[in-house]
Amino acid sequence: MTNGSDVDIIYKMKKEIQIPINCPSCSSTLEQVNSQLFCRNSDCEAQSTKKVEAFVKKMRIKGFGPATISKFGFTRPIEIYDTPLETFVEVMGEKMGNKLFNEVENSKTTTFATFLSALSIPLIGDTASKKVALEGFNSIHDFTERDYVETIGTKAEDNLYRFIDKNFDYLMDLERYFTFAKLTNNKVENKGNVCITGKLKDFSNRTKAKEYLEEHGYTVTTSVSGKTDYLVCEDSSNSSKNKKAESLGIPIVTIANLIEGN
Repeated sequence: MTNGSDVDIIYKMKKEIQIPINCPSCSSTLEQVNSQLFCRNSDCEAQSTKKVEAFVKKMRIKGFGPATISKFGFTRPIEIYDTPLETFVEVMGEKMGNKLFNEVENSKTTTFATFLSALSIPLIGDTASKKVALEGFNSIHDFTERDYVETIGTKAEDNLYRFIDKNFDYLMDLERYFTFAKLTNNKVENKGNVCITGKLKDFSNRTKAKEYLEEHGYTVTTSVSGKTDYLVCEDSSNSSKNKKAESLGIPIVTIANLIEGN
């Protein structure tokens, strides 16, 4: 049971707790929404770092955890692409520096939907980004030629255009590093038929791997046949799919092999 002395201590502690008024990172005035505090400064360094983390995760650039991003001092995704190999090696050592640089280079081939969803635009996640791409948008510049997106809703559309208007020059500068898969009849240009077998190294399940491969232009099937171009196998599995692929002369590869080779 709490005694009188304990009540006095708790009361004193409550009196001493002050609700922060300013962001501890950028000193901007915080906005309270219900019981939460938000910094609305889009240039806040703490927010910028988190957006870089979100970008590299969405783009599947391995090796760029919070500690690595902090070591380089990256606050915008474009800084990653502006960084030359020599700097990566200087900061991280030859082996890791080369590895990180290659990860960045590999990320330059992607889809516009993936790129758009990596920008941390409110309400523009994977689903909305795919809808935008399927409407024929394949560059930031395309938004200057059309003033509406039909399939994502008014609020998401407003967020999208506000973000692009505010950051247009920066986004165009960032986009120049990328090659986006072309859209043909609302579908990514097909690079081949792929079947998956065994456990995967970088995906928790096959559904996510399937979505990733489809974003990069591959059609994923459930079985091996004469129409299969590649079998993805990333473990030592000797499944019936492996045996059939070998008998048909179908290349057995990893997902990384596919993306890096195309």
